[in-house]
Amino acid sequence: MQIVEFTGDSLRFLDAFPEATTEGGFVWAFLDRADLPREQPALQAAAQRLGGSPLLELHWNDLGSDVHPSHYDGTSVYDIVIFRRLASLAEVKRDIERDAAVSAYHGQGGTPWRERHPMPDSLRRINSRAVGFAVFDRLLISVHPSGCVTANTFVQRYLADAKVAVEANGSRSRLPSSPADLALRMINTMVDSYLDLRRELSSYLEQLQAELLKPNPRFVAWGQLMDARRQLALLEDLCEEQQDAMQEWIDTLRELPLAGLAGDPRQANARRDALVVRARDVQEHIDRVIHHARRLEQAAETAVQIHFSAQGHRTNDIMRTLTAVTAVFLPLNLFTGFFGMNFEHLPLIHSAAGMWFTFGAMVLLVVVVVAVFLRKRYIDRSR
Repeated sequence: MQIVEFTGDSLRFLDAFPEATTEGGFVWAFLDRADLPREQPALQAAAQRLGGSPLLELHWNDLGSDVHPSHYDGTSVYDIVIFRRLASLAEVKRDIERDAAVSAYHGQGGTPWRERHPMPDSLRRINSRAVGFAVFDRLLISVHPSGCVTANTFVQRYLADAKVAVEANGSRSRLPSSPADLALRMINTMVDSYLDLRRELSSYLEQLQAELLKPNPRFVAWGQLMDARRQLALLEDLCEEQQDAMQEWIDTLRELPLAGLAGDPRQANARRDALVVRARDVQEHIDRVIHHARRLEQAAETAVQIHFSAQGHRTNDIMRTLTAVTAVFLPLNLFTGFFGMNFEHLPLIHSAAGMWFTFGAMVLLVVVVVAVFLRKRYIDRSR
């Protein structure tokens, strides 16, 4: 667990929670989810001392859950926000290795399912990870998956920003002003990663659609296409949960006053409005991801329908050609059937010119039938 104290335009690392925060500052504690049981007593004591109330046991369970969906819950003292971020490439690799190890352990023969249905890492990243935030007025506790670099990235960014501000002779740094502000900044970064994912998803689906719509195709990537559609549906459900959580948090920010800013009501309202605007910006980004996922789903569904329509049109062309050929040879079968009857007396049966007369009549009949079919456009050259 790491503890960072934000005071005005500066920040510093702490070895332990302070007895009290300076005026206008707050403390941020971030840790891996695997360390949560060990650090729970210290965090509860800090929540009681700095926040005014310990966390409920149910909220501890929410923070410690790996599979908890995006969610918001609030009390009169603190807010709980669970937000699911995209899996990192390292986490995707670990998932693949784990599935391969499980398949090998159970002795499943043949090619593994993931190798038979290859899927780009961009789609596998939608198997997201939960990040939990406990937001007090002067304390923020964030619980991250093991190996998550989000918190360290933010710390390095703020250190660099504070250093630049000092070197610029007292210019104001862009440090967060409150725990809610810091949590929203991290959530905004997570949502931006979803926005960055859109281009990779679009490129992958365009490749599948191009293969699907090739003339006379033999499309064999149905497993990949179904995986892509399933992942898009998962992304849409994930973003809808995030959107609901953000909307509930926005409603809470609008309805409840910001404690700890009683010195100037106008300043308190200005900070609350800034938080609402930042939360609305996050929600707008989530909406854009949802709309993009829905457009990709519709595009994939449309491509599948066009594929089957093209296959049906090709089948109709084949059947039309076979029908025309059958119609051309049907009168000829009538001729051969008539003169093939085993009667002693048939017209032209003993005539030297009978065969040529019959052959000419058959050729003439074929020419007439083909001409009629061409005129009616029953037979047409495919373009």
